[in-house]
Amino acid sequence: MSKSAKLINVEPDIEIAVSEAKKIYYSGGIFIYPTDTIYGFGCNPFNDTALQKLNRIKGRGEQKQYILLVDSVNTLLKYIDLDDDQIIIMLKNIWPNPISFILNLNYKTKNLLKHDAAAFRIPDNTFCLNLLSELKAPLISTSVNISNQQTLTDYPSIKNEFADKVEAIFFMNYKENTGASTLVDLTKKHPKILREGKINFIELWQKLN
Repeated sequence: MSKSAKLINVEPDIEIAVSEAKKIYYSGGIFIYPTDTIYGFGCNPFNDTALQKLNRIKGRGEQKQYILLVDSVNTLLKYIDLDDDQIIIMLKNIWPNPISFILNLNYKTKNLLKHDAAAFRIPDNTFCLNLLSELKAPLISTSVNISNQQTLTDYPSIKNEFADKVEAIFFMNYKENTGASTLVDLTKKHPKILREGKINFIELWQKLN
């Protein structure tokens, strides 16, 4: 796309920023936004046009998956196959936090996403939570970079590189780079840590158990 993105500071009026992001989400567009980890590309995971556009921007194959953000465990349960009360309680105790869990999808969501499982997170970020509470649906979150290239974590670099490729860039005056989220696979009997992030999952798991 040749038109330059809207540049929207989320701090002066978060409601206006959320309203704009919500419009882009439902229209099949792509935006960049601050999360509880690093800045991320965002779009509707159930919109094929949006997914194709995001894959083109990142130079990424269709078979690769993206982390999905949700506003609550209640929303999450609409999309996954989980009847383990202990795991549900654990998720409610851990989130919101920069830790993502891979969970088995229910039949309907499998057919929509064409995958058996997906990674989810409730982010510890006010803008994200306000937007997600409006959507009541998953939002893609993936690092702002071309695949296999350096991730951009500051607003000026992101604007210079991607302002002509997305509909909007939502930013904060100060956004600390906190690194990627911890990633844990919960699709089997025992949790498996796939990526160590800011949160030490083993310590957290032991405390909760």
